[in-house]
Order: sequence, then C-alpha cells, then structure tokens
Amino acid sequence: MTSADGIVRWIAPGFDPPPEPEPELELPPPPTPPSVEELQAIEQAAYDEGFERGHADGLAQGQAEIRRVVAQIEGILDSFTRPLARLDSEVGDALGDLAVRIAGSLVGRAYAADPTLLAELVREALDSVGSNGRDVELRLHPHDIGVLTPHLPAIDGVRLTGDTTLARGELRLHSESVRIDGTLATRLQACLQATLDRAAGA
Repeated sequence: MTSADGIVRWIAPGFDPPPEPEPELELPPPPTPPSVEELQAIEQAAYDEGFERGHADGLAQGQAEIRRVVAQIEGILDSFTRPLARLDSEVGDALGDLAVRIAGSLVGRAYAADPTLLAELVREALDSVGSNGRDVELRLHPHDIGVLTPHLPAIDGVRLTGDTTLARGELRLHSESVRIDGTLATRLQACLQATLDRAAGA
C-alpha cells in the first residue's frame, strides 16, 4: 500500500471558541400605507396645483391674444382714420375754393351792377397809402377800369393798369412803401380771420 493510497490527513481541531452568530438586523417596520382619505387629499392637492398652473398659463396666453387682437383693431382703425382725415382736409380746401369762386362771381356781378362799390374799395386802398402816394400803380380788371373812371376823379400820381389775372371787383395797389392785395381770396381770408378772432375773444 503506497502512502498515497487511503491516507487522509487529519487536522487537529482548533481551540478557538466557535464564532458568535451575527446578530439579526432589526428592520424597521414597513411604512403604513396611506389611508383612503390621505390618498384623496394627495390627489386633490395635485389636481389643484395642476389646475392653478394651467389656469395661470391659460390666462397669460389669453391676455397675450387679447393684446394681439387689440393691436390689430387699432391698426385697422388707424388705417381708416388716416384717409378720412386727409379726405376731410381735401374737402375743406375744395369747399373753401368753391366758396371763393361763388363769392367772386357774386361780387363781380355786384361791382358790374353798381360801380360805386368798386369806387369805394379803390378809395379805401388809396387812403391807406395816404400822403406816401407818389408813383402808385392801381391794377384792376380791364372792364373795371372803363366802368370805374366816371366814378373816380382824376388822382395825381396814380397809374391805372389793366390786369386780366384779376377778377371783376379785385384790385392790387403797389407803391414804394405799400402793397395791397385786394383780391377776393385775400379779402375773404381777412374776413374769416376777423370772425374767428371775434369768436375766440367772446
């Protein structure tokens, strides 16, 4: 029998005391599940929070949309009022021109029917020149010169000139120091301004 056959090595037992068993870990008791009321409260709180957040977002979006629509409406109104203001100005100018033409026609007829009216206007213009009336040029419509001559005595230093750019009843007076525009448009403007000044002072 060889030494390798059937030989079992013996190991002497140790003299150490046996190890103490490891203490069992005490696990905390499992958490108690929430009650039905607590679950409902959690669910309601989450719902309320979501509702508030959604409400705030929706409100902000709604306000932004309102601002956008208001800006669009203001743009549309502005595009309507700008042409109306321009039209109002154009109509006012056209009515003013029409009034001057109608008044000119009426005044021209009145001066043709009664030359003393034009003679009075010429006297007022010459009086405004006064003693400075050396070398005065009085421009009138050519038809008015012929009608007016019998109603005005000869005036020294005044040169009568026919001017076809003037309407009947209009005049222009030029001297060294004075220029008088007696056209109908200028006279009407002066009357209108005087009326507005009186109305403003009242």
